[in-house]
Amino acid sequence: MRMRLIMVAKSERGFVADGLRHYAERIRHMEPLEEVVLADAGKGDPAWQQRMESERIMGALKPGERTVVLDERGKLLTSPAFAQQLGAWRDQGVRGISFVIGGAYGMTDEVRQRADLVLSISPMVFPHQLVRVLFAEQLYRALSILKGTGYHHG
Repeated sequence: MRMRLIMVAKSERGFVADGLRHYAERIRHMEPLEEVVLADAGKGDPAWQQRMESERIMGALKPGERTVVLDERGKLLTSPAFAQQLGAWRDQGVRGISFVIGGAYGMTDEVRQRADLVLSISPMVFPHQLVRVLFAEQLYRALSILKGTGYHHG
């Protein structure tokens, strides 16, 4: 399965960029992963920024691919349940999945409605930059579960 990680704005330097790079490399040993970085809307009214960035996200999505949107109001899944969902899509012949991480002000309802799965990594709120690392680790963990490696311990 081809996977795309769609993110608004470049990853900051330091531990966020290092962590994302670390897990992206591990993921690429198992499945193709493309990182798509969309420009942020710049400074301005938060609602306007959210709208502009959401339009860019919608423009980046491809017809026929499954879309997973990361949002604090999304569905909470355990790591094995997330792996099971990815495995089900793989078994159904899904060829591509995009995972979307929005900007600092989140995404519009239009983006969430386009999603096949709106996923939360926690009911807590995290900076969108940090979510990249947390999600990349969980994606690597899910793929490890599907491959039967020893990475996931329980």
